[in-house]
Amino acid sequence: MRGPHNIFRLIRTGATLERTGAMSIVLEALSAPRPLRIIARLLCWPIKWLGLRGDESMPSVTRALSALGPAYIKFGQILSTRPDLVGEELANQLSVLQDRLPPFSIEEAKKTFFKETGLSADEIFDEFSEAIAAASIAQVHKVRVRETQEKLAVKVLRPGIEKAFRKDVDAFYLIAGLVDFFAPFARRLRPVEVIEHFEGIVLSELDLRLESSSASKFKDTTRADNGFNVPSVNWKLSGKRVMTMSWVEGIALGDVKSLENSGHDKLALGERVLQLFLNHALRDGYFHADMHQGNLKVSSDGEIIAYDFGIMGYIDEYTRRVYAEILYGFIKRDYKRVAEVHFEAGYVPMDRDVEDFANALRAVGEPIFGMDAANISMGKLLTYLFEVTERFGMETRTELILLQRTMVVVEGVARSLNPTINIWKTAQPIVENYIRQSIGPKAIFKDIADTVRVVARFGPRLPNLVENILLDHSEKQEKKARGFAKLPYVSIAMVSAFLGALAANLLSNL
Repeated sequence: MRGPHNIFRLIRTGATLERTGAMSIVLEALSAPRPLRIIARLLCWPIKWLGLRGDESMPSVTRALSALGPAYIKFGQILSTRPDLVGEELANQLSVLQDRLPPFSIEEAKKTFFKETGLSADEIFDEFSEAIAAASIAQVHKVRVRETQEKLAVKVLRPGIEKAFRKDVDAFYLIAGLVDFFAPFARRLRPVEVIEHFEGIVLSELDLRLESSSASKFKDTTRADNGFNVPSVNWKLSGKRVMTMSWVEGIALGDVKSLENSGHDKLALGERVLQLFLNHALRDGYFHADMHQGNLKVSSDGEIIAYDFGIMGYIDEYTRRVYAEILYGFIKRDYKRVAEVHFEAGYVPMDRDVEDFANALRAVGEPIFGMDAANISMGKLLTYLFEVTERFGMETRTELILLQRTMVVVEGVARSLNPTINIWKTAQPIVENYIRQSIGPKAIFKDIADTVRVVARFGPRLPNLVENILLDHSEKQEKKARGFAKLPYVSIAMVSAFLGALAANLLSNL
């Protein structure tokens, strides 16, 4: 539970940051004023002996988070993809954070499997490997079904991980509240809302039934994507703390040397992983939000295989259109349109000047497009864009956090395979196709048809709705009984007007 009892965790966190040398880096990343930095150091220095020592071979921030435990490791992982929030230096340190812990025993994994499925692992499987991957939340075992000889992957949550995460997340709320209260300079980052977002991610990862559902849905939405594969969920052998999927052999996307030795086209893979993500985000509004190299493999026939569906992103149709128009505007270098989209979406306060904002966006875009292909970066664009929008009063859009950070991660994956990839040229056909399908003339007719379907769905209820509105109106306007006698004749005109207004209102809100 949240409350003062979390003060000790706060003290331990501050002491560990000071003991490992991470305190100054974190404060600098948050752009903390000099007086606050001095106060924080003075408060934490005398108690640094209470902090955890950590692995001295690691960079300071990585060392501190690794020592503090799984929740801190996961939080650091997420922040590592947000240089726009934490700065380049801190993001670089966090990018080497290894989300790995010593595995727990096979016996414990089998015990959890039995509790969740009611089946004995020794009776169902004739092979149950040691953990082939042990992360902060769960670990994975390779198994073989005794009856069919089918190979499967069994993911099992760590014992007691739910309780450990709840304690640490409660401490995060206390820290975020203090930052929000004592550090006005950081309020634009909405620290409490960021922690709420993080908590939602963690809670979904701690219920493997939700991850199984996400994997199943993702497989359905991407079924027609050439060169992409999502393993199938085995629902009979899955539960809240156990998830079982089909086993697919492949080379890790981060193992560039093995990919080369196997004859895979790295350049094509780099382009495909970026275009797949954009298709999933724009076309489907449902995307894998943790697409780093550790969660992607390449099969022998060149398919990209996705794993680990604990973090999935969803964006509604309206937000997708806004995002696509912003990207398309930058691709076409139409900064006036990009500015207008920000205002239309309510991202920038209406009391600011559109022309001034467009000019500021030009200052963001032109230096990037003046670079050679190897240096054109959506990640840099997002960093510069946040700096500009902050000056114009835009606050952090928490609903876009996953989309923004995943874009940075996917760009990094693409560049690891093809360092000279032109990100914008690769993205252009996907964005243009989405614009044609969702914003052009074809989309207008689709929107009208959707509106008609909505009105038709309420058709049986419209007479009663209209009658109730008219009766309410008449009661307020006419107190005498004779007023009701004219109501049926007036209603025909008023019903027509009401239906017209309803349709117009629905269209205006699309």
